[in-house]
Amino acid sequence: MDSDRSLSFSERIVARARGRRNILILTHDNPDPDALASAHALAHLLLAKTGNSPRIACGGVIGRRENRTMVERLQIAVEPLARVDVRTFDLFCLVDAQPGTGNTSLSGQLPIDIIIDHHPLRCRSEDNQIVDIRPDYGACATILFEYLQQQKVYLNSRLATALFYAIRSETQDLGREWTPPDRLAYQQLLLLSNNRVLFDIAHAKVPRSYFASFNQALESARVYREALVFNLAQIPQPDIVAEMADFLLRMEGVHLVLGMGWHRGEEVLSLRTDREDWRAGTIIRQLVAELGTAGGHGMIAGGQIRQVAGDVLAQNQLQQLLTERLFTVLGYDPEAGEALL
Repeated sequence: MDSDRSLSFSERIVARARGRRNILILTHDNPDPDALASAHALAHLLLAKTGNSPRIACGGVIGRRENRTMVERLQIAVEPLARVDVRTFDLFCLVDAQPGTGNTSLSGQLPIDIIIDHHPLRCRSEDNQIVDIRPDYGACATILFEYLQQQKVYLNSRLATALFYAIRSETQDLGREWTPPDRLAYQQLLLLSNNRVLFDIAHAKVPRSYFASFNQALESARVYREALVFNLAQIPQPDIVAEMADFLLRMEGVHLVLGMGWHRGEEVLSLRTDREDWRAGTIIRQLVAELGTAGGHGMIAGGQIRQVAGDVLAQNQLQQLLTERLFTVLGYDPEAGEALL
């Protein structure tokens, strides 16, 4: 835990928020548990220290059923960004993301005052911004938990559960890209969390389309040595691509998975690897170069390619292009691969 840094940044953030009438906290589009919990915790911190209740907004959708259950059960008040008049706010915060990286609606067009993230640094900070970016942390929620501790802000069970679930999901129960601060926060938050709510979130009921996506992932998957590529084609919500990528990474002999799916005119990409020497964020940026935007950590990454056709021909052509680029990045000779099933 970097107590001194968390104390310094949390004091600066609270000082900046004092006297502001309308505060907006933004997450990346299609927020995951880490983004949702981080925004919720920052709102709680600012309310406790300034008396001002910020609003939370995001672009895209909260599609994954576990994430929707998390929002409902833990009473996280998040609004669609399209329904928010950003002109009425005088302080903008961005959590679990950075401006200009392609996965944050409007953040590149707004005067972001406060940035809190754990992804590798990719934005240029301005002199008047407060920027706390810690790529050595496994979860953004860990940073926010440290803020709350250093500011001696009380955590109720709902907030503790949200932060715990965020760290748990982001690090896959401390099995992926965790650090000592994440483990300490995980252990402390577990004691304050509601186990029944955690169970309900992790075992949320899913719609029939969920199993159709599983079927499509399995049927479309092709294996190329240690890599696997799948295409879900048209998807009901963007989060399903990452979920299928996580699932298929469990296959013996596979150490990298590239997944794709088409949603509302945009190609959603997800890349997963269990090899620490394969930098997922670097790989996916090479795959989408001059096509779209992407970013990520060492072992997990995502990307977007906008204005893509969803018909079979266009999808096949894009999949072929991305697969060929993947061969180049991994140093593979071109091959037909083999079907998973």
